[in-house]
Amino acid sequence: MAALGSIGSALVLVALKVFLAVATGSLGVLSEALHSGLDLIAAIITWLSVRVSDRPADSDHTYGHGKFENFSAFVETGLLLATSVYIIVEAFMRLLFKQVHMQPSGLAIAILGLAMCIDLVRSRALSRVAKEFPSDALEADALHFSTDVWSTFVVILGMGTVWLGQHYGAPWLEIADPLAALVVAAIVIWVGSRLGKRTLDALLDSAPAGLQERVTKEVEGLEGVLSTERVRVRRAGNKHFVDVTISVPRSASFEQVHAISDAVERRVGEIVPADVMVHMEPRAVAGEHLFDAIRVIAARLGLAVHEISGDQLDGRLFIEMHLEVDEHLSLKEAHRRATELEDEIRKLPGVAASSKNRAEAKVNIHIEPLGTHIASVDEQRGEMTGLALFIENYINSLPSEYHELVDCHEVHVRQVEHKILVSCHCAMDGSLPITQIHDVTGELELRVKEHFPQIARVTIHPEPVEER
Repeated sequence: MAALGSIGSALVLVALKVFLAVATGSLGVLSEALHSGLDLIAAIITWLSVRVSDRPADSDHTYGHGKFENFSAFVETGLLLATSVYIIVEAFMRLLFKQVHMQPSGLAIAILGLAMCIDLVRSRALSRVAKEFPSDALEADALHFSTDVWSTFVVILGMGTVWLGQHYGAPWLEIADPLAALVVAAIVIWVGSRLGKRTLDALLDSAPAGLQERVTKEVEGLEGVLSTERVRVRRAGNKHFVDVTISVPRSASFEQVHAISDAVERRVGEIVPADVMVHMEPRAVAGEHLFDAIRVIAARLGLAVHEISGDQLDGRLFIEMHLEVDEHLSLKEAHRRATELEDEIRKLPGVAASSKNRAEAKVNIHIEPLGTHIASVDEQRGEMTGLALFIENYINSLPSEYHELVDCHEVHVRQVEHKILVSCHCAMDGSLPITQIHDVTGELELRVKEHFPQIARVTIHPEPVEER
């Protein structure tokens, strides 16, 4: 609607200025009429480009149609410069080689004043809409019509000066008209050069000034981002496309990395509305712990490890862990996977630095099946309520030996595939370190299995007594 209103205003101004140019013979008015004629063409191009650039991306234009706005603004620049050349040539012809009699009048000045007011209102309206719906084409139109205000004012001054010369017998003041035309041409060239640079930058994918640096700084300040390695910005019409490459901790999970990526997209969107593409590079954080590095290696090999521990044995590093492998693998294949993991661990700088020879570092891996089978409880026996009560009473008799233990509750006993399994909750002091709690639960599980030999497995869930 703003573009259509601009076309209507341009039609009125062209008609007024062409009438005045014919009636007065003023080169200044003629230059203004030509300028407004090009503004009319520019307004039509703007309207067409806005309609096209608003179309969503398709299979042929995967980045959308925003470049149509930039191209239309570039065409407008060429039209402006062509007009300026004509005005300059005609002005020098009148100054140096030919005389054109001009008939200024109060009516002509009044009509030009009206045209200047129309330009002012139209320029402000277009500028407001261009900011509300970021549009290069509408902003270019607004810039055109804001300069029309000044160029029309210059023509009014030139026409007034000629009128004064005719009224007071100073014919040499006739040169004020071609001089005013030269001023108009200068204004048009100035506007055209600004618009041309901006549209050329957009067509050549030049990054908007300062935007790349701001995005880099803001992204680096986000939690989880180690550094911003590269930022690329391009603009198409009123849309920006931002490609960000960041480094993230290599020990982070896929879900954590995805959350970091979402945070980067949101932050860039707060800086400038944009289509954001984030690429993550895994990096070791400064002072990365040896165990984190081992987990990273295992994850890269598609292996699951737990209970990693390390100590110094006879002056060399001794590393132990549990490795979970597919329960359908043979020992030979499972051992091959464990050996592959060992070899990679021995290449770590922390392991190599522990001794003069990498081979001296000891890595011991306990191999166990990765559970994937969901068993069914024996329907004939179900939960063994009596045994559960005995186990609960037994564990609740042990706090005198284990001061960390407060009580045992929620004991469940079931028989699964001819094996008796026990699960229970144990309330403990929530301020104790988890390493101490882990040792206690391990000992309690062993005590239960010793006291009840028929039990195949005991699993204790520790919980802080404050949250029971």
